[in-house]
Amino acid sequence: MPNTNKTIQQLNLEDDFLFAKVMSDKEVCRKVLEKILGVSIREVSVPATQKTINMLYDGKGIRLDVYLNDNEGTVYNVEMERGKHKKAILPKRSRFYQGNIDLDIISAGEDYRKLKKSFVIFICTFDPFGDRRHLYTFENRCVENPSLTLGDETTKIFLNTKGNMHDVDPEMQEFLAYVENTTDDFVSQARSPLIKEIHKKVTEVKESKEMEVEYMTLLQRDRENIELGREEGREEGREEGRKKGSNQMASLIKMLLSENRTEELNRALEDPDFRNRLFEEYDIL
Repeated sequence: MPNTNKTIQQLNLEDDFLFAKVMSDKEVCRKVLEKILGVSIREVSVPATQKTINMLYDGKGIRLDVYLNDNEGTVYNVEMERGKHKKAILPKRSRFYQGNIDLDIISAGEDYRKLKKSFVIFICTFDPFGDRRHLYTFENRCVENPSLTLGDETTKIFLNTKGNMHDVDPEMQEFLAYVENTTDDFVSQARSPLIKEIHKKVTEVKESKEMEVEYMTLLQRDRENIELGREEGREEGREEGRKKGSNQMASLIKMLLSENRTEELNRALEDPDFRNRLFEEYDIL
């Protein structure tokens, strides 16, 4: 969900929208994965920037933000995680993600023996396990003999931007710092070529009018969903009304941005009466 207090220019890589757009670049994504995993990846394919599995309207759901396959058939699920309140549920969430990856393969008609090697990767802006590490890697191992792995080819990796141990190289530490400080000033002092390449994509996204329209539309949709979530009941026609409101707002955002009316746009997001007057002004029904 977009941060409702930020413009697209203020986003850091920790914000879902910017992270998904940047990681949809195959080359950038390949190099980030290579850095995290410490292996060479020849190619990745990105079937979709976002693959959403909808469960219930107001219940459980999962967004596989960047869902990739490399040339060897390995499946990667990479997601940004913010907020310490998620710390307690993160292990179960990683299990849920792993299960959905496997179910997605099986539902495509494959025998379970053909399940692919998979990695569930979380980049966290908090320490998920309190051990001060930048990197936590989990595999299924025998309790009685930890050197014996189960061999189910599943791995869960948690990166921590708040780590302070010397457990990763300086480039990885710099990348994790960049996640929360995705600015021109930070990049000007960065030594890592990877960060400079990522930042080129970041700048491209932030300067794109099309991306700004998409971001503002998502921002408004999420605000409307929050308002709807506070209402009691599920009156008929709510879904149709929500879709109409989102379409109206998308049209208004495009019109205001094309005329550089950014102040009016910001006011329209906060003031329903002013927003309705603009709908009338532009004859948006």
